[in-house]
Amino acid sequence: MCFASWPCDSLFDAPYDLPDFPGIMTNSLLQSTLERETSFLAPYALASHQSRGRKYPEEAVPYRGAFQRDRDRIVHCSAFRRLSGKMQVFTGDMGDYHRTRLTHTHEVSSLARTVARALRLNEDLVEALALFHDIGHPPFGHAGEDALDECLAAEGGFSHNHNALVIAEQLEGRYPRFPGLNLTYEVLEGQQTRVDKSAAANQVDGPLLEVQVVEAADSMTYDAHDSDDAVKLGLVTIDDLLECTLVREAMATVKSRYVDMNADVLRKAVVHELLYRQVTDLLETTSKTLVERAPASAAEARRLGLLIAPSQELSEKKKELEKFLYERVYRHPKLVVVRSLAQQRLRAMFHGYLERVDLLPERFRVRAEQVGLPRSIGDYLAGMTDRFCDQTFHQSFAGAS
Repeated sequence: MCFASWPCDSLFDAPYDLPDFPGIMTNSLLQSTLERETSFLAPYALASHQSRGRKYPEEAVPYRGAFQRDRDRIVHCSAFRRLSGKMQVFTGDMGDYHRTRLTHTHEVSSLARTVARALRLNEDLVEALALFHDIGHPPFGHAGEDALDECLAAEGGFSHNHNALVIAEQLEGRYPRFPGLNLTYEVLEGQQTRVDKSAAANQVDGPLLEVQVVEAADSMTYDAHDSDDAVKLGLVTIDDLLECTLVREAMATVKSRYVDMNADVLRKAVVHELLYRQVTDLLETTSKTLVERAPASAAEARRLGLLIAPSQELSEKKKELEKFLYERVYRHPKLVVVRSLAQQRLRAMFHGYLERVDLLPERFRVRAEQVGLPRSIGDYLAGMTDRFCDQTFHQSFAGAS
């Protein structure tokens, strides 16, 4: 992709105030974030110095951009670590191969960084957004989310996407000068577009391209890796998946290149090809769109709307695969039983805490005075790992189910 003919001389055509960092970066071999991004980012990328900042102002660091700091704060927070104990689709009782919410998050981040680097977008921002995108998930995945949404219906419901914002702005407590993580407005706004996608679609300006990259990476990741896990766990066979055009094409490519593979290697090769096909198609389609539309700034790219998307042909193939996964995997009888049991337990725990407020940790009893008891209970339950949720249920509420 060539940007030389674009109507923009540099990243800094707009009148931004560039930070001045005396001392530490003077006469130094260290490269500042500003220098690195000036030499690398495309005109439509959002440079770190263009950030609108944070709710609670903080002094800038020359060698560590605003979005790098966001990424680190997310990785170091308690809610992120707890993702290792939360199911993606399959529970820990089904084995130890399949993805957890944490490994899924890292895979989304890896794929998103690949796309961002190829398109010369801000990798730091993309990585922060990717690592943050599922941090609000409760125990037991979407089944847990549905149960909490039901329990909190009178309080406005529950959404894991919105819960991520609650965690980042209220629940995490790592810093003495402010509540939450004090993430940049761009990361918080990017997550907000996930809360209500219909509302976001009706806004005058679309999401930043970096936000769009993470959305695309999330979709590509679960299409491939949920297929992988489902076959590995025996819920469907690789032959079952061949009903889907995208998998059939991936299988044909793999078999044209390799022979004498055992079933395990074949499955992994097909999953790799599924990812490769999706990423390649996305980059080819998006690069053509960006060259044709030629946004000269991140703001102009937002005004142009959705720019990062797969081709129509691949999009249809993805829909076919996702329909298969929904009908044959996500609604598999084994998973339905697990989800139903998890939801029963979460409902029992929610109503149990309403009756026995003394069982809530002190922190959430105090929070109840600010946001109401039902919401505080929901916050507490949403923060649990699958295992801790089960342990707490059996210790305090087993007789209420």
